Amino acid sequence: MQEPLVVHRETHISAPPSAVFALLTDPEKILRWMGTEAQVEPQPGGLYLVNVTGARFARGSFREVVPVHRLAYSFGWDGSEIVPPGSSLVEIDLIEKPDGTLLRLTHTGLPNAEQCAGHAEGWEHYIGRLAQYAAGRDPGPDPWSGRV
Repeated sequence: MQEPLVVHRETHISAPPSAVFALLTDPEKILRWMGTEAQVEPQPGGLYLVNVTGARFARGSFREVVPVHRLAYSFGWDGSEIVPPGSSLVEIDLIEKPDGTLLRLTHTGLPNAEQCAGHAEGWEHYIGRLAQYAAGRDPGPDPWSGRV
């Protein structure tokens, strides 16, 4: 039996779940760690649209929003036939810990191992930047700016 194509990422963030949730759902705050443009409507059926590197829009819609605890949204790339908008699912759980938040991300529905590897690399990069910003450190300019 083949392993399912799933990206899992887990990281500790030195900030409370409410602060992390805001960094994932407020367009202005998203831009502090990822992207050049963001339009998000964090409610079931609401739009998820982020120009991640200045050259590529991620698009989907929110499926589940449990304030400060959980987000689930469809995900894909404008103009992509391999991972089109809304074709995969990102689920993020924020678990309160005494010293901050455990962020647990699961990305399913990707079509192949190559896409899983690429998205795993992307999530690692951006979750790292999110964690830095949430902890009060400036992650600096995104070295992936302009990357397709």
